[in-house]
Amino acid sequence: MPPVKPAEMLIETATLELPDVKTLKFRWPEGYEPEFKTGHFITVYWPDTPTYKRAYSLSSCALDRGFFEVTVRREGKMGTRVVDWAKAGDKMVVGPPVGKFLPAFEPNKHLICIAGGSGITPFRGFAREAARRKLETKISVLYSVRTEKDIIFNSEFRQLENENPHFKFHVTCTRLAPEDPWEGRRGRIDACWIKEQITDLSNTIFYCCGPTSLVEGTDKLVVADMGVPKAQMVLEKWG
Repeated sequence: MPPVKPAEMLIETATLELPDVKTLKFRWPEGYEPEFKTGHFITVYWPDTPTYKRAYSLSSCALDRGFFEVTVRREGKMGTRVVDWAKAGDKMVVGPPVGKFLPAFEPNKHLICIAGGSGITPFRGFAREAARRKLETKISVLYSVRTEKDIIFNSEFRQLENENPHFKFHVTCTRLAPEDPWEGRRGRIDACWIKEQITDLSNTIFYCCGPTSLVEGTDKLVVADMGVPKAQMVLEKWG
């Protein structure tokens, strides 16, 4: 099969998830049939500014055929233009899906997925594929946000929990006022919270996606402080 080349794609839908977060659904053009995996990322750019490109993790999964989805926060030039201006009917150029942030979908594995802010996006694809394939792989998402209003895909993740007994979605809020009615966990992701999720360390793989500070901090917690082999960590960071 010849390599997939960048292709101009129609934005079929542009869904505002939060006031500063938008999901773009790119419809594949006729004859476009890429082979790719859940966890890959795509590089996108506007036809009028081909030198300014940005890579985004797919928030859809490999079972979603005929389209790609990416979920973008209003950050930098590209994120601002996408969130404030991108709409259905626009076109962008999309590079082929690539990357190594891939879920190990094996029956005896436990994937502990750690995310902050928009770093949650690839884990939507992980959870979608696992639910649809009815996999036995255990997946636990630990998600850090400022407040309850900052949770991306909350409804979909809760629905996936209902569909898949092997999937859990845990959220912690870091900037709530003491009087806020949030009944869930508060505070940053720490070693104690991570350790609470582990049942069989040798079969656990840790994934972390988000800003550099979160990813490097989690890498230190898991590898240096908890003594987990580096081979059991998969990282995706930006900023």
